[in-house]
Amino acid sequence: MTISANAPSRIARGGKAIYGAPLGILMLEARFPRIAGDMGNGTTWPFPVLYRVVSGASPEKVVLKGAAGLLPDFIDAAKDLVRLGAEAITTNCGFLSLFQKEIAAAVGVPVATSSLMQVPWVQATLPPGKRVGLVTVSGSTLTPAHLEGAGVPLDTPLVGTEHGKEFFRVLIKAEKDDMDVAQAERDVVEAGKELVAKNPDVGAIVLECTNMPPYAAALQAEIGLPVYDIYSMITWFHAGLRPRAFA
Repeated sequence: MTISANAPSRIARGGKAIYGAPLGILMLEARFPRIAGDMGNGTTWPFPVLYRVVSGASPEKVVLKGAAGLLPDFIDAAKDLVRLGAEAITTNCGFLSLFQKEIAAAVGVPVATSSLMQVPWVQATLPPGKRVGLVTVSGSTLTPAHLEGAGVPLDTPLVGTEHGKEFFRVLIKAEKDDMDVAQAERDVVEAGKELVAKNPDVGAIVLECTNMPPYAAALQAEIGLPVYDIYSMITWFHAGLRPRAFA
């Protein structure tokens, strides 16, 4: 094929190590199964993503111990993802809202640390007298600081899964590597039902935990209210990184 001398020049821009995956995900270090729909399962996403596991950042340390001492590790990992080619950063634990400002300040690209950041958006869609409720993996350790980090009102009602039979003890306590998926779903659904029963003014639910999207449809069918999670948030987040070309 001959290229005409009058053809417009085509310059491919360089400067990154990896292309075509603008979203970087900071992962906790864990061994539980990441089923389809889980943030850590690559088949969950309708677009390529970059993963980076933060060594030593176990779910127990992050969820039950406030991620104490782990901020430098998350910043270093986020910077690594940006060097690889990530144009935006997210994380696979809603409790990392604690680090939202610090990571965003350190990496120089858009950062969305937590599914909880959706709460103000969802609240804006609800009719007067209705508010957002939260289902979290650990209600007892989701503190005002976590809520403030994501811009969530401190009086937002929430229910955790720590009293369930499977979800919490596998994901957070790491009591075993395998998981009874049906029982995990029941734990999440029961938490959502309890939330709505105790708070009849709840008009929509946001799932804090990034491992909960596989169960969002079952919860929505049970309670008949909108349910938002990390999947809904990150697909929105990615849409700004790669807007659809309609031409």
